[in-house]
Amino acid sequence: MAKTEIAHRKKVRRRVGKKSNKTLFDKYELYRKAVQSAENDVQFIQNTFKELKGKNAKSFREDFCGTFALSTEWIKLNPRHEAIGIDLDPEPMAYGKQNYLTKLKPDQQRRMRLIEGNVLDPNLPKADIVAAMNFSYFCFKQRDLIKRYFANVYKTLNKDGIFLVDIFGGSQCFDAIEDEIKHEGFTYYWDQTNFDPVTNEALFHIHFKVGGKKIEQVFTYDWRLWTIPELREIMTEVGFKKVHVFWEGTAKDGSGDGNFTRVDHGESCQSWIAYIVGEK
Repeated sequence: MAKTEIAHRKKVRRRVGKKSNKTLFDKYELYRKAVQSAENDVQFIQNTFKELKGKNAKSFREDFCGTFALSTEWIKLNPRHEAIGIDLDPEPMAYGKQNYLTKLKPDQQRRMRLIEGNVLDPNLPKADIVAAMNFSYFCFKQRDLIKRYFANVYKTLNKDGIFLVDIFGGSQCFDAIEDEIKHEGFTYYWDQTNFDPVTNEALFHIHFKVGGKKIEQVFTYDWRLWTIPELREIMTEVGFKKVHVFWEGTAKDGSGDGNFTRVDHGESCQSWIAYIVGEK
């Protein structure tokens, strides 16, 4: 998969640029168009639960939810679905309330619960599925801290629940590189500025070019790059009885094809994306 398709969420800086006509550009709209596919993600999540548990899930909790695009799409999937969004940052949540929540029907809005809070809170609402997407949990750099988070997810999952995270990697992640993808009306840049092999930490930026002007560091991510074996081991340690890896297939041009299947082994790629799913 192209490295530019690896970009995602979890703000560190807040920065707003302007178009040449002086109107504000919408950084969250550009982000969603460039790197999110919430409609496809929730379909995969729903199908994965059914595959592993043989039944349908009802409740979904989106940790590090940001604008809670996933939760919105989960609500739309089924009139029985309920969603919970958790995030510490009020800015993206306010955006989601104004731009996504208001577009839901009244009965759909009643099935959405939004909490400005910490994913480490031991009193979070329980759910059939908990997801931490867009690599947001990479903000936990210490093993004991990410283990604490995983343990809290395990505690707050319903019986027979699943925990799902996405992850990226590959040899290209060790390089400083800036990739770009042109979209209708704007250009998206994924910029990795460094990688520290001692700590596995790296700094990433998302830039946009709008109206001929490049706006630097619209989003910045200061992360530790975790590996699949590390996360599987930690999930097992906190109690998950089974931990699966879903690997993305490869298209004819060598990019990711968007289809994820359960595997025991992956491929040595320059850049890859996978899901890790823990079963309670």
